[in-house]
Amino acid sequence: MKNEHNYGTNQLFNFARDSYLERTSRPIYAVVFLLPFIVFYELGTIVINTDVLNQSQVRVVAFVWLQNFLEYLGAGSKLAWAAPPLVVVAILIGLQLASRRQWYCNFGDMLPMAVECILLAAPLIVLSLILSRPTGQSTDVAEFTDGFTQVRTEAGLIGSGIAEDGLRLMSAGTNEGAVRQGSLMASIVTGIGAGIYEELIFRLILICVLMILFQDVFGFARTNAIVLSVLISAALFSAHHHFVFVYGQFGYSVAFSWPEFAFRTVAGVYFAILFAFRGFGITAGTHAFYDIIATIVNAVFFSQYA
Repeated sequence: MKNEHNYGTNQLFNFARDSYLERTSRPIYAVVFLLPFIVFYELGTIVINTDVLNQSQVRVVAFVWLQNFLEYLGAGSKLAWAAPPLVVVAILIGLQLASRRQWYCNFGDMLPMAVECILLAAPLIVLSLILSRPTGQSTDVAEFTDGFTQVRTEAGLIGSGIAEDGLRLMSAGTNEGAVRQGSLMASIVTGIGAGIYEELIFRLILICVLMILFQDVFGFARTNAIVLSVLISAALFSAHHHFVFVYGQFGYSVAFSWPEFAFRTVAGVYFAILFAFRGFGITAGTHAFYDIIATIVNAVFFSQYA
């Protein structure tokens, strides 16, 4: 029987009932907190008139994976295009039902949650600045061949109409031609989408699947299963920024470098820890705010957005 005093996000940590930490780790809080981000991302990909987003269905890779999965299940292309945000909400509502926790929301908690996300993003910003260094030649621009055409891409923005987030080392070596491919707002939009959909895929779904595999199928001890699940999900999270698989094809997005791979792996572990302590809402919010802050810092200190 479930312990009535267990209010931890993933049954790993307990918070005092109805405290700020307990309330804001509820799935229903994630729905309310992330809904403006989801709406902003959806509208942004449609109405922002930039070189990147104009007249194309530009999406983060994690979004496209979810879209393709829905199509595989039999959803029509139009439904699959519109349904991913509804899937996010449905999953969180399902988790709320399963948790049997209280449904009410204190809307006064939303601003403190945003502040918390910004503060939690700060360590990644500092780490990124420490690890980054000016280079004579940018590695942000890479070739991507989709089998039909070859296009120039910036930081994971790939020519088949898919956008990736800005979770990368901030660098003074940004190529001006690459910067002209996108605008500040376009980068913010894609960063917000990445915060939501990458956390859905790599933390909420992948870690849970790996835990079931290691603990229930292979019989590993819980601690070992947790460590392996976190490390594997973090490594895959990092790798997918360099090597992508979309529409049944493998592509090469951002030029591989060990510092960037290590940074994103550390970020993946960091987000997994946040997910265990604070739940999906705070984790996705922290990822989104990191992308927003990193984009602005890059624009102000390292490049000029057209």
